[in-house]
Amino acid sequence: MGTFYKRSIMIVFCVMAISIGASGEDKQVYDFQIARVHYDGGGDWYSNPTSLPNLLRALKERIGLNVPEKDVEITIDDQDIGKYPMIYMTGHGNISFSSSQIEVLRKYFLNGGFLWADDNYGMDQSFRREIKKLFPESDMVELPFSHRIYDFFYKFPNGLPKIHEHDGKPPQGFGVFVNGRMVIFYTYETDIGDGLESPEVHNDSPEKREQALQMAINIVLYCLNN
Repeated sequence: MGTFYKRSIMIVFCVMAISIGASGEDKQVYDFQIARVHYDGGGDWYSNPTSLPNLLRALKERIGLNVPEKDVEITIDDQDIGKYPMIYMTGHGNISFSSSQIEVLRKYFLNGGFLWADDNYGMDQSFRREIKKLFPESDMVELPFSHRIYDFFYKFPNGLPKIHEHDGKPPQGFGVFVNGRMVIFYTYETDIGDGLESPEVHNDSPEKREQALQMAINIVLYCLNN
């Protein structure tokens, strides 16, 4: 895992400075960056392209984090994956990890990394299958509404907000824990990423978009303090 330089900001939590870009004057140092995972298997890893830039903008405006305007895209095999405290996955289709990618991910998580996976309606079966390969000894467990990820900055006493209907099931948040630390947070039957997109994309109500944004901010702040 890359070395992170910690500092506290206005709400007293730790952030991790990372450098992005070339050396010298072109190098930019940020408090935080999100890396979107370009995974194998054929699923649309690139879906919801405006969601993470909108989230980053909110982290800058509401929390005061020094963040770039856009997320970065990486493959699991990318040698820089350890530089990112949080990686993100979404999509509708199939996900597949090779044996070498499983080893990379296992090392990433054991060294402090965190994954937020947001089902965009269709990746659930393959995601659960691949995570079981990754951590066969660790079950994916549903988090109680009392978990601090639902109360970290914004309050969600009933757990995840329901952004899109999909199958009409209640939204669920699942965690994978290793050595007592949650390394994976999986949001299912909510589609937070759609709610984060720009207003004209899905025509979600302002209320739904605000719920999605608040929950996503909670997830990031939880990651930085986990």
